[in-house]
Amino acid sequence: MNAPTVDVHAHILLPEVEALVAGLPGLAQARALDARRNGAAALAVSGAMVREVVPRATDVTLRLAAMDAQGVDVQLVSPSPSHYHYWADEPTAEKVYRLANEATAAHCAQAPDRLKGLGLVPLQHPDQAVRALEHALDMGLSGVEISSHAPGRELSDPAYEPFWTRAEQTGAILFLHPFGCTLDERLDQWYLSNVVGQPTENAVALSHLIFSGVLDRHQELTLIAAHGGGYLPTHIGRSDHAWSTRSDAGAGCAHLPSSYLGRLYFDSLVHDPHVLRELVRAVGADRVLLGSDFPFDMGTGNPVGALLAARLPDAHFHAVRGGNAAALLRKD
Repeated sequence: MNAPTVDVHAHILLPEVEALVAGLPGLAQARALDARRNGAAALAVSGAMVREVVPRATDVTLRLAAMDAQGVDVQLVSPSPSHYHYWADEPTAEKVYRLANEATAAHCAQAPDRLKGLGLVPLQHPDQAVRALEHALDMGLSGVEISSHAPGRELSDPAYEPFWTRAEQTGAILFLHPFGCTLDERLDQWYLSNVVGQPTENAVALSHLIFSGVLDRHQELTLIAAHGGGYLPTHIGRSDHAWSTRSDAGAGCAHLPSSYLGRLYFDSLVHDPHVLRELVRAVGADRVLLGSDFPFDMGTGNPVGALLAARLPDAHFHAVRGGNAAALLRKD
């Protein structure tokens, strides 16, 4: 009950990274794909929203003031997923992750007792992933943030095995946060690219890690799934049924899919107290961490209030509020 209140899902915007990639071959094509997937109306609203939140996402003083207003003691700060730039070639990708790691570390160093950081790895170049992770850790960061996939590669791809191995060896925190959704124009209205796309991408990525046996081979991974893990935790029964019924579904992992949920962590950002209660039931109170998606509009400005609304038992409430995350960060 005396643990600090810890928000594990908070972002930083990095103008340095955007300046680095400005005008490079591939950026225009990536932005065109983003526009096609999101639709013009969503891009217009998102552009205005991002401009409004830039100060809180870049200025440590404003960040700390916002944390104080929310009753948050510690944030685990990760780059906005818009900085992944998985289109970049190898030399550019190395520059991106180094700059992102250094800038995030410098931001957190201004309030080291209250801000912990995560870096980036270029999933589009698996050969760089271990070096990028080690660079982040060398910068004093707690781990790295990854998307749900890279172009042409799922998280189940064998090329990532050295990355999972090194993350497991070091105890690094991996924060799974999708950017974009491959359902493309089917979600290009009403911001469905995020509303439906983000939880879909979470569920798909986690399913790849489970069904492929990645979590069998790397049982000590510390992986936090954003947005409550998407649709997977509350619909895991369908995965269990397939594993039990079909030889193709059960070929890759050793145990029922639901049994792997207790090896993962999930943030609390599900926007519904009933769903949050079900998430805690499905994965265990020791596996849910407070998350806000600070400072973006699809997050919550009152993460503790959202947690209170779930009416969890006191022990569970305090574990999610900060006890679980504080224990993770102490291992860092």
